[in-house]
Amino acid sequence: MSVSTIVLIIILLLVVLLVTWGIGAYNGLVNLRNRVANGWAQIDVQLKQRADLVPNLVQTVKGYASHESTVLEEVTKARADVAQAQAAGGDRMQARADAEQRLGQSLVTLMARAEAYPELKANQNFLDLQRQLKDLEDKIAYARQFYNDVVQKFNTRIETVPSNIIASLFHFRQAQYFQADEGSRQAPVVDFGQ
Repeated sequence: MSVSTIVLIIILLLVVLLVTWGIGAYNGLVNLRNRVANGWAQIDVQLKQRADLVPNLVQTVKGYASHESTVLEEVTKARADVAQAQAAGGDRMQARADAEQRLGQSLVTLMARAEAYPELKANQNFLDLQRQLKDLEDKIAYARQFYNDVVQKFNTRIETVPSNIIASLFHFRQAQYFQADEGSRQAPVVDFGQ
């Protein structure tokens, strides 16, 4: 075998290895991007269930605490904001996350205000709705954690060498984390004296 044949074989082998690595890196990035999309879809499913539960909860509380109209209006407005953010779609994930945070805060306030009504707290329908809401909030928290974990892996892969080369060639963009807004980091103020 001549030297030129050996050099040609080595060059071909290197090209095959480089192409194989490129395909693997690209497929890994696509896999993570799809997991990010799936993670957001899982959050969306849980948030939709919560939004569907809110009118029932508001109506149940209304029957017992009709003079809590301010709190009920806040919950209704927050739910409408969520629907509007959801309809906007696209890359408006942060707007949707903010709207969901406001809805969550208003629900916490509503549940705290409901504590002042013993007959409401004893109502089986309310107790069932309260349990469903708690279960949904737990699922939402888990889905957000899962989503952020996948986003972290995806963003890390995009930023690290050598997969960042493939990411830049094929225009992979970093995903946004699901973050709480500043207002949601504070406990809601509940005043039973109003």
